[in-house]
Amino acid sequence: MTQVYDVAIIGGGINGCGCAADAALRGLSVLLCEQDDLGSQTSSSSTKLIHGGLRYLEYYDFAMVKKALDERQILLQQAPHLIHPILFVLPHKKTEGLSGCCALAYIFTII
Repeated sequence: MTQVYDVAIIGGGINGCGCAADAALRGLSVLLCEQDDLGSQTSSSSTKLIHGGLRYLEYYDFAMVKKALDERQILLQQAPHLIHPILFVLPHKKTEGLSGCCALAYIFTII
């Protein structure tokens, strides 16, 4: 007998597994195909941080920072048993001017 799935996902990294979980939560039948073990390739080498999009500040892409922060908040709400905030300090050189400080100030006004 042939099994028919609503969604077939190739790749069991963080994106593939995330898409599979989301589709399953929506009631779809899901086929997830991975050559090796789930999360064993690129995803296994990541920092495992759910960041708030700070890297986008370098390019003043505030919309992307907002999206990253929104997605981070969703993950914190959906999986509090797996995800928790980690506080850290980012150094800032005086020679970099006020642009970095202004960018951070702007971020705090939109979150």
